Amino acid sequence: MSPKIPPSWKLSGGCVLRDGRLQAGAVALAGGRIAEQADAVRQFDASGLLVLPGIVDIHGDAHERALQPRPNVDFPPDFALRDAARQCLAAGITTAYLGVTLSWEPGLRSLPAFLAMLEALRTPPAGPELRVHLRFEADNFAAEPAALAAMAAGQVHLLGFNDHTPSIVKKLANPKELGKYAGRAGVSEAELVALADAAFGGRAQVPALRARMATAARAAGIPMLSHDDATLADRVLFRALGASICEFPMAEDVAADARAAGEAVVMGAPNVVRGGSHLGWASAAPLAERGLVTVLASDYHWPALLAAPFRLAGRCVLDLAASWALVSSNPADALGLKDRGRIAPGLRGDLAVTTHEGELVAVFCAGDLAWLAPQGSGRLA
Repeated sequence: MSPKIPPSWKLSGGCVLRDGRLQAGAVALAGGRIAEQADAVRQFDASGLLVLPGIVDIHGDAHERALQPRPNVDFPPDFALRDAARQCLAAGITTAYLGVTLSWEPGLRSLPAFLAMLEALRTPPAGPELRVHLRFEADNFAAEPAALAAMAAGQVHLLGFNDHTPSIVKKLANPKELGKYAGRAGVSEAELVALADAAFGGRAQVPALRARMATAARAAGIPMLSHDDATLADRVLFRALGASICEFPMAEDVAADARAAGEAVVMGAPNVVRGGSHLGWASAAPLAERGLVTVLASDYHWPALLAAPFRLAGRCVLDLAASWALVSSNPADALGLKDRGRIAPGLRGDLAVTTHEGELVAVFCAGDLAWLAPQGSGRLA
């Protein structure tokens, strides 16, 4: 069956973000892409609105709540992905890198769950383009063959080096934390402790495993990032492996070192919206204003990614164009996506249409209308 060709559109009367600045103008969409001009079949009146590039989310794991809304309450991946896609659209996200954690833990983050997710993505839901950000836990030796196979098959689009086992082992001494982790994994507390101890016992093999994963990622042309770098030594280690993206650095000097090396630095949009990290780490907004944070991710809350640029612009240090780059062109550049993140002829027709206050009115994905707020229906012709 031939792919459906979206109708041509013209969005007129709005303020368009092009070439780093907002300016009055129109945007034409044809054949799924932004066009110089088009004999539009459909018209969208963007008067009084902002026409912005669609949001590129480098790391979002809110889909886990669609898969498992409560401990031991699981839904099939295809069902959960349809829900996740709709939620992404309602947040202006047109490209979503789902943070799929592949851990030694059973249940939600297990190897069977990872393989089931890959299978469901063979027939992705309508709406945003869903990609896989493989968050590979350092001690997950048994899952290495499957991870390598997925990368070679083009089913992984970003490799993240996770290392949560040491902190998990420490947390399991707290009965409340132990119950949380055991519930997510769907095993008894005693079983989880035994699994964590077994995983932690192989620490000496972690460097070699990381090196093999990095070699496979480079061979497949997959970008890499490090997660939760605590020290400059961590950044040096992952830089040597080829991880050119520094995600959620735990100290300002780590972010500064990454930027000095020309690397992208990612922090969470919820951090910006809430006014600080929920874990007490660095505050993202002032770091973004100083150029130490270049990309915002939804992390655990998709709506924050739409709100964060407007919150930053309201601080009157970065204007909206510079703030919006943190969720559009900058993540696209970091991920090597040449075909999106900006409004320019030939690029994907991914657009987010908002009010000047940041309320979402419409979303276009690959050149066609994918989401429309009730108040936007009168703008169609």
